[in-house]
Amino acid sequence: MPNKNIDFPLSELANGAIQEKLDHELEKVFKNIHDPNTKAEDKRTITIKIEFVPDENRQTVKVSSNISLKLANVKDVSTTVLTGVDISNGKIEARELKSGTPGQMYFDDDLTQKTDVGVPVDVIEREENRKIINLQNSRG
Repeated sequence: MPNKNIDFPLSELANGAIQEKLDHELEKVFKNIHDPNTKAEDKRTITIKIEFVPDENRQTVKVSSNISLKLANVKDVSTTVLTGVDISNGKIEARELKSGTPGQMYFDDDLTQKTDVGVPVDVIEREENRKIINLQNSRG
């Protein structure tokens, strides 16, 4: 193999430090590719920047490298929040809508029936049973 005029193998420069940095960034890229919270089709980029600074005699050159990484962003997550004013105390309230429709109950993963904001229905029923009004007593 003939000698090259410019012998500058990146994998061997700085005792292999540039290659080591690149390998480290490649791990991050492939971890990001396999992250289910990112879009699979998004581009990932590794940029290797090599800077050359010669001395005033142009005989020695300081070479520095910088590796930058652009990964896929984590997917956006959104939800719906119900908000209003509690008429009993005038305080503003906000809770995540869990059922998908305001006022509609749902069953969670444990098959517990809950209100639209995730409060178990049996807790509400127990609280309401403490305030039972006997309508028979009001008959004359």
